[in-house]
Amino acid sequence: MQRWIAIGVLAMMLIFGAGVFGYWTYRQNQPAPMWVELPVNPERTDEEKEKTVKELFKQLRDPALLTKVSKDMALATKWKTGSDASAATELSNRIFVQIGESGPPMGRYPVVQIGVRGKKKERELSGQISMRLMDDVWKILGIKPPPGR
Repeated sequence: MQRWIAIGVLAMMLIFGAGVFGYWTYRQNQPAPMWVELPVNPERTDEEKEKTVKELFKQLRDPALLTKVSKDMALATKWKTGSDASAATELSNRIFVQIGESGPPMGRYPVVQIGVRGKKKERELSGQISMRLMDDVWKILGIKPPPGR
């Protein structure tokens, strides 16, 4: 009888372990976009903000720019795509530019969120790509980047 109890306990532990691993894997594959916020003048109209967002999105999806970002960050090897061009295509599908709102500590104010959609297990890489894209955003907007980044 004790043998059957030991086997039952072992089976329950294996089932519980598999369930925990399955839940962890499920959580790691959940969407987790990462973005960088660019403050916008609150006195601008919604139409002006939308126009800025559309133009910025269009310029950020330029294949030459995305290929350069892909080469700089070695995305072809990290995403296991065949080439930098295919990694640039994948990056083009993941990029987003949208209007949002930022909160405390400085109060609520409008921002443009520039980022990359990815999975939770890719958060660090998505954050690095977002920061790399900001280098190009500064050039596109003709603004000198802030010091000490």
